[in-house]
Amino acid sequence: MGSHLVRLPNGCGELPMNISFRRKGLRVFHEMGNTRGIQAPHARRLKRQLQFLDRAMAAQDLNVPGWQLHPLKGALSDFWSVSVSGNWRLTFRFVGSDVELVDYVDYH
Repeated sequence: MGSHLVRLPNGCGELPMNISFRRKGLRVFHEMGNTRGIQAPHARRLKRQLQFLDRAMAAQDLNVPGWQLHPLKGALSDFWSVSVSGNWRLTFRFVGSDVELVDYVDYH
């Protein structure tokens, strides 16, 4: 699966940041609101999390109560995760001010 770069304003009056998505369905949801590539009941929370990610300068900017922000371990040690619902997570990493390989995964 390739990544897709999307230029989005970061809401801070600075240069736009790049966000790359690992899955096309999540990218399409973020760009157009089409829920075909995600679990429809997760749409509201995912939308809010992606809005926060658009404006985030660091992972800690997503440290919202109930989202359970935490760093991943092992081969994914440079990635972070927030809880969407149940086993579903939004994972991402920061490279400078860019967000790379945003993914929407079922951990179990």
